[in-house]
Amino acid sequence: MKQTSNIPNKTPRQEHVIEWQGKAVGLLDLDAFFASVEQLDHPEWRGKPVIVGGSPKKRGVVSTASYEARKFGVHSAMPSATAARLCPQAIWTSGNFERYAEMSSCIMGFIKDETPLVEQVSIDEAFFDITPGRFSKESPLQICQRIQKKVSSLGVTCSIGLGTSKTIAKIASEQEKPRGLTVVFPGTEQRFLAPLSIEVMSGIGPATAKTLHQQGIKTLGELSRVDVSTLRSLIGSSASAMILRAQGKELSTVKEAATSREVKSVSNERTFETDLLRKEDIEEAIRHISGIVGRRLRKKHLQGYTITLKVKETATLSHTAQTTLQEPTDNEHYFSEIAIQLLPTIWKQGHPVRLLGVGVSSFSYNQTNKLMQGTLFNYEEETIDSIHNTESKKHKKPRCDLRHLSEITDQLKDKFGSDAIQYGRDMKFKHHVSDTMPMGKNEQT
Repeated sequence: MKQTSNIPNKTPRQEHVIEWQGKAVGLLDLDAFFASVEQLDHPEWRGKPVIVGGSPKKRGVVSTASYEARKFGVHSAMPSATAARLCPQAIWTSGNFERYAEMSSCIMGFIKDETPLVEQVSIDEAFFDITPGRFSKESPLQICQRIQKKVSSLGVTCSIGLGTSKTIAKIASEQEKPRGLTVVFPGTEQRFLAPLSIEVMSGIGPATAKTLHQQGIKTLGELSRVDVSTLRSLIGSSASAMILRAQGKELSTVKEAATSREVKSVSNERTFETDLLRKEDIEEAIRHISGIVGRRLRKKHLQGYTITLKVKETATLSHTAQTTLQEPTDNEHYFSEIAIQLLPTIWKQGHPVRLLGVGVSSFSYNQTNKLMQGTLFNYEEETIDSIHNTESKKHKKPRCDLRHLSEITDQLKDKFGSDAIQYGRDMKFKHHVSDTMPMGKNEQT
């Protein structure tokens, strides 16, 4: 374990006795998590380049690369074919997300043993508040060291950043990877942040960075001294918060302990072996992906208000669109059609589609855990245009309760396997899909 801090002339032993004044926020980031779990489960892969992702022969994408593979220039979100050229000797695996989730849950439990204030932001990353006096009088540094040792006992490693805010903890966690523990003590925030490039702060993407660079703002120290009104004219309403973060004075707090119900979104995306060109094929693919998302929602007892559609035309060009419903849903027969309605806003007829993704978020938690009783086909009178939230009561007709049908097929799949019952489109895309990854997951570390 590598431990660093920005207190000059202090040894790690001396730092233990420094009294921590004010908030203490940590950020745990699991090192090359998916690849590390694979090396743990396959001892013969240890010390060798391992890549988790889609097949290089089928236009897949790299999800995670082990540190051995990164030495060859391989990184996440890279096309698998490119990664294969850079590191032809790499061991490839499509991954086991259930296994990763199991390991992640155990590690998050280690953090919750120390504090109830845990905010999990992804499967391999979480903020935690260990401010002295709130739940423990122990040194925050000692708590972080204990968490690291517990994680190591599982056979994987993590890097931790410790500071007085989420922004500082996040940036600190990236300074000494892997196995790093970087500590930014209270009162030293500006000394730590000032020389760093603006790109290290979350929320500053390529477009914002370009705008700031054009104004001669290249470091967080320079950003911290910019006049608020000047910055607001450049980037808008986020200017004030951005300056505070660059000064080490962030106001946001770590949320209450994340539970299994505090999922941010449920989504799925698919990369196709050959581009989709026909509108009909794209719509069928959206319905296929929505079916996967719908089943996951029901398993988690979640219903969401916000529907997101993602379309990628090339390896680097992607577009997203989203809309918010009046009522939450977990019914793919409904939200797939909403996603299809979004398609024309981000895709032009004839453009090739390499990847599609569908996501549901902004949850209202569904407590009705039991399958409805009754026949397979429940008929009820409902307006044809009710999906558009109109007031019309005309053109009533009986409608099959397709959500109820989905619940029954869920049970059949749980009992007999996911291939036990399928729509024709599912069988079609099962052989047409080259890669499956959680939508929006872009594991960098």
